[in-house]
Amino acid sequence: MTSLVIEGTDLTPSINFQPEKMDFEISGESRPENVRKFYEPVMEWIDNYKLFLEANKPKQGEKLVFKFKFQYFNSTSAKFLTSVIAKLDAIRQDLLPVEIEWYYDSPDIDMKNSGEEFSKMFAMPFRLFSIELM
Repeated sequence: MTSLVIEGTDLTPSINFQPEKMDFEISGESRPENVRKFYEPVMEWIDNYKLFLEANKPKQGEKLVFKFKFQYFNSTSAKFLTSVIAKLDAIRQDLLPVEIEWYYDSPDIDMKNSGEEFSKMFAMPFRLFSIELM
């Protein structure tokens, strides 16, 4: 399975999915002019990754950890993030454990609350981390 790497901009987050390293991260700001156009390849990649996992049975004890490190995302991005997390939850239900690590800048209570809201929507483990983001 090939990696998905998209360089972030002032309007779009960095996407760094490295399946061979079991390293998956979305970070930065998410307020693209066309949110659907930005996130559709991400969601398609996750769908393909699920198919890859189905064809190549995961090892016993293996788990996926997805890291979200947002400085900001708009409400339209939030809808697509919900879809991304729902796809990860389907992987969790069908194939192997998935955990979400939600990082937020320590003074940013809104971003912390967003992580808490996402965690209430899905049954998979969410861990929230207060850090210093750039």
